[in-house]
Amino acid sequence: MQIAIPLGLGIFLIYYIYGKFSPDQLQQVRHYFSSANYWIVGLSVLLSLLSHILRASRWNLMLEPLGYRPKLLNNFMAVSVAYLMNIFIPKSGEVSRAIILARYEKVPFDKGFGSIISERVIDLILLLLFTLTALLLQFDILYDYLLEVVPIKTLVIAATVLLALGIIGLLFLKMSKSGLANKINGLVYGLKEGMLSVIHMKRKGAFIFQSLVIWALYLLSFYTATLALEETSSIGFGTLIITFVVGSFTFAFTNSGFGTYPAAIMGILLVFGIPESLGFAFGWIVWTSNIVSLVFFGVLSLIYLPIYNRDHTSAEEKEA
Repeated sequence: MQIAIPLGLGIFLIYYIYGKFSPDQLQQVRHYFSSANYWIVGLSVLLSLLSHILRASRWNLMLEPLGYRPKLLNNFMAVSVAYLMNIFIPKSGEVSRAIILARYEKVPFDKGFGSIISERVIDLILLLLFTLTALLLQFDILYDYLLEVVPIKTLVIAATVLLALGIIGLLFLKMSKSGLANKINGLVYGLKEGMLSVIHMKRKGAFIFQSLVIWALYLLSFYTATLALEETSSIGFGTLIITFVVGSFTFAFTNSGFGTYPAAIMGILLVFGIPESLGFAFGWIVWTSNIVSLVFFGVLSLIYLPIYNRDHTSAEEKEA
């Protein structure tokens, strides 16, 4: 179900959007694809690749206190394979990363997997901070848009219902012993433990700095992609960051954003007055270029991992 539902949603959105586009809009989409500067798109992908290399380096900061320091290339290839796996099976990449490190660097699976979960918790916290920043920067526009789409009376009712559900939810989590309550409490506990793991880390300054640079590279990569089309090159920073956040959520919670990423980008850009055809084409350009990169380096890593580690082991044996 976790695979089929996001995949089905993506296929439906592609079919629905293309079906509702007029012939003129479809022609515009083709025009944007043909007029895009793919050298700039390539630079955007390169910046994203740099973030993956830095993620591989940051991983060692979490493994060092456990007594392990894998080779950077093995870390990078493990990360690349993880991204490849997540395209087809959401959340499977975390498992594959731990398996690769256990096989080639002798890092016990539980320790490797635990470090990955803590890392993901930190990334989630940073994504939430980006989300809060985006909402603050564009609060007036989003609020006015909501008022146009939804009557004020409905918004008040919805806010009241959400507040009531929030109170009920907190009481449920505090008092219930059900599996759902335990799972949610476990997630909250994991967030807390992830933050504490950074606080108690020996090189926490380096970890925080690298984490910020990783997310800065993500945002810079997205900004660079907007320069590939003349029509998107003048997007303001507030619009840029909220579009980046919306796209990041589709990557995080679906099959790497298949179908949902272009639709989400189109939808949020439409709020800021950017035509659907332009938003949809831009979303596909960004998504496709990143997926091609992830597949290329993921497959290359799968092929090279046993070769690199066989040759490396042979060289160490000769030196011994």
